[in-house]
Amino acid sequence: MIDHGVALPYYRLHVVPAVVAMASPTWQREVWLDPDQLEDLDYTVHVLFDDFCDASNPLPWLGQSLRTEEEVELMARLGAAYSAVQDSVGAAARDEVYLDSPGWPAVVAAAARLAQVLVSNDHSALSKLHDARYSWPLDAEPATSGTEDQHVGS
Repeated sequence: MIDHGVALPYYRLHVVPAVVAMASPTWQREVWLDPDQLEDLDYTVHVLFDDFCDASNPLPWLGQSLRTEEEVELMARLGAAYSAVQDSVGAAARDEVYLDSPGWPAVVAAAARLAQVLVSNDHSALSKLHDARYSWPLDAEPATSGTEDQHVGS
């Protein structure tokens, strides 16, 4: 599959929503603090630091789940902001303690900037796939018809 910038697009499908969650205080309070939900801060941190990236050292993920050097730099900023909060509240602190930490707004701001870049870069990659005449699903072969504007029915 061509993805214009990442070798592990399925990893990216985990990274982008995790960053978006880190950028959304409303989501954090409504989902992470709800005991009936599966997603919480711990889950999100595992996605970004352990499973699909390493926000404390994202450079090796360039071309894997991160597309650009800007994404790497912004992921490192997010990792540093989160680590500073973790250092101040302790790794075993409850999610509420993290969210109420004076350093948490820096985490949200770093995640928001990164989310903007990730989504913009994904949009650009999708546009390149469209220009290369790939149809959905993405593992389909490029369209070979002479029609320039191809649409897949719903």
